[in-house]
Amino acid sequence: MSADTARRAIIRSFGGPEVIELEDLALPPPGPGEVRMRSTAIGFNFIDTYHRSGLYPIELPSGLGVEGAGVIEALGEGVTDFAIGDRVCTFGLERGSYASLRNISASALLKTPAGVSDEVAAAALLKGCTVEFLVERCAQVKAGDVVLVHAAAGGVGLMLVQWLKAIGAHVIGTVSTEAKAALARKAGADHVLLYGEEDIAPKVRELTGGKGVRVSFDGVGKDTWASSLGSVGRRGLIVSYGNASGPVTGVALGQLAAKGSLFVTRPGLYDYYRNPAERAAGCARMFEMLANGAIAVLIGQRYRLDDIVQAHLDLEARKTTGSSILTL
Repeated sequence: MSADTARRAIIRSFGGPEVIELEDLALPPPGPGEVRMRSTAIGFNFIDTYHRSGLYPIELPSGLGVEGAGVIEALGEGVTDFAIGDRVCTFGLERGSYASLRNISASALLKTPAGVSDEVAAAALLKGCTVEFLVERCAQVKAGDVVLVHAAAGGVGLMLVQWLKAIGAHVIGTVSTEAKAALARKAGADHVLLYGEEDIAPKVRELTGGKGVRVSFDGVGKDTWASSLGSVGRRGLIVSYGNASGPVTGVALGQLAAKGSLFVTRPGLYDYYRNPAERAAGCARMFEMLANGAIAVLIGQRYRLDDIVQAHLDLEARKTTGSSILTL
């Protein structure tokens, strides 16, 4: 394979993991405002499955993946903030990170801090920034708040637990297996409940003296919606940020009043990282939490780029823990 040939994943139709194709193509030189980035580690996230399935419609054909780390090999016209050899990372908005080499807008890149490895950057950037905005700007959790974290052993879930504990919250986590419960406890969860073995909402009420939690962080979606509704206390907040089990539909607003005048939000990462100032501040806060040890990244799985179909199968089957990355 020549130096300007990229190995990349692409989809031409929506569907299951089987629609992902791998191809080799020669890249042109980077255009104005672009750089050529050689990937060293590629982030792998649930949002990628939404793009692949069409749950989040995208224009086809399309590359997949929004997160990754690498090194700059060439600069396009007008790029002045980066140099050849710079270590960089990205978490979108541009798709196409499932590639050994890509041309990408310089505005989509951040310089990878010296103390952060490429694997950690690829595993932490999107999830860590998601946690930053969910906790600090969306839910505005304060010390002493009691919160519920669904899927507490997932990539976002483990970081949520750690971040929440670092700022002084009391955390109740939910997981699917005892092995995942052990991971959530290690991350700092004060209580961990198992789906299928415990009725989540009544147990949460018991643990909170009947009051319920102030916030439920729910990245699971359809399967945990009822648990979130029953677990949040009066004037509390449900942060429904993902659809791992399918989207929440048919929400009856009267239920929010009946459950205690609840608030619900369905936030998106990029609405909280809309401009360079928000991106810089949010990423700096996330890297600060990594540097001071408040959060750590568990890379639970590594897949080769050529094994991307299996990676998607495992993620959707909930066989993964922590963060997953792709290597070349």
